[in-house]
Amino acid sequence: MKQRTIGREISYSGNGLHTGRKVKITFKPAPVDSGVRFVRVDLGGKPQIVVEVTKVIKASRETSLGEGELKVQSVEHILAALTGLSIDNLIIEIDSDEAPAADGSALPFAQALKEAGIVEQEKEREYLELKEPVFYIKEDVHLRQDFGGLSSEASAKGDVYLIALPNEELKISYTIDFDHPVLRTQFASFVINEDTFVKEIAPARTFGFESEVRELRERGLIKGGSLENAVVIGEKGILNKEPLRFPDEFVRHKILDLLGDLYLIGPPLKAHIIALKSGHGANVELVKKIHSLKREKIPLKKEIEEIQKRIRTKEILGIKDIQKILPHRYPFLLVDRILELEEDKRAVGIKNVSINEEFFQGHFPGHPVMPGVLIVEAMAQVGGILLLSKREHSGKLAYFTGIDKVRFRKPVVPGDTLRLEAEVSKIKGRMGKMTTRAYVEDKLVAGAELMFALVLREGE
Repeated sequence: MKQRTIGREISYSGNGLHTGRKVKITFKPAPVDSGVRFVRVDLGGKPQIVVEVTKVIKASRETSLGEGELKVQSVEHILAALTGLSIDNLIIEIDSDEAPAADGSALPFAQALKEAGIVEQEKEREYLELKEPVFYIKEDVHLRQDFGGLSSEASAKGDVYLIALPNEELKISYTIDFDHPVLRTQFASFVINEDTFVKEIAPARTFGFESEVRELRERGLIKGGSLENAVVIGEKGILNKEPLRFPDEFVRHKILDLLGDLYLIGPPLKAHIIALKSGHGANVELVKKIHSLKREKIPLKKEIEEIQKRIRTKEILGIKDIQKILPHRYPFLLVDRILELEEDKRAVGIKNVSINEEFFQGHFPGHPVMPGVLIVEAMAQVGGILLLSKREHSGKLAYFTGIDKVRFRKPVVPGDTLRLEAEVSKIKGRMGKMTTRAYVEDKLVAGAELMFALVLREGE
């Protein structure tokens, strides 16, 4: 999928939920790799805030961004629309410190963006793919649920769970559980794409409880709140004249809020998010964890094709090429260059052994010798490059399933240059075997037979 922006600028006006002030926002196209930023056109110099989790200054009743004295409140519904419509690059001009509440949902923003026309750009999207689960759990707390502007003490004591699992697409499974006769428990699960978002999630509105609305008004908040931009729940039923848009509209709105918070990660996420009793605060904590990971992007088909062209012309592959193929990173990336590569047959790589390697600090520090298991790992990584450089293997991993006939013939010490060779003996389906050898100055220092399995990164 290509990066996307909009075809022309378009504006939307409404009142802020908390301030009640009239607000105008204008969406404008932006170039590739520029991301999304809010521009405060009501301030001198028109200062800007980049949309990312490091700019979050508040995540309770709403998600707000800021930097120094600059801020923009209640951005989650706009960001949810960008997630749902797969928009990567956008300028959002705003003439106040709070986004308009609209009708309490993301639908008006999504409709405006679609009216402006969503256009593909010349560069491909780069997705964030998890390699392992990421958790945020807040145990046994008295939950103050938040609803993108309103809040409630209506849920009982319990735990907050947010789990992000590796997955081939973005999927949200969400459960809310309230100790209230009208609301109770709701569950919904959706694979997120543009059609699903616009039809099933974007129309879901902010909600809260009548008692909370009175309390917030007394505190000078939600000055722009009304039955036109929120679903208000009384002791005996819904106060709005308009019926619910979905029987489970409340949990769908929580999914909408989560999608807005996930946009703060940066690159679009491929994961299955499972949420229980979560709100903006917990959402942002999970986003921070994902954002802080040493992220590995799925190799783009175009990148793999370019590498294959270089292989066919017998060009040397450097460290940047290797990082596009292997998931390993420092200090566990043990191949510096690939000198030769013949598809499905053999590969030859180089590892320069330096005294600065981390393992020398604890492995015979008075007599530095490269650990034998790391020599085997270096040989295996050359084998992994041989296997994963094929286009059809993009997005897969090569796992060890067995090691046989391992021999270490000579110590490897700082200053040595390891020549690492891997030769495929057999491949049948997803299973295979290869012979590997390591040399220093044409002298064999180690060898092994490695058995492997090719699997999807999601483990499927």
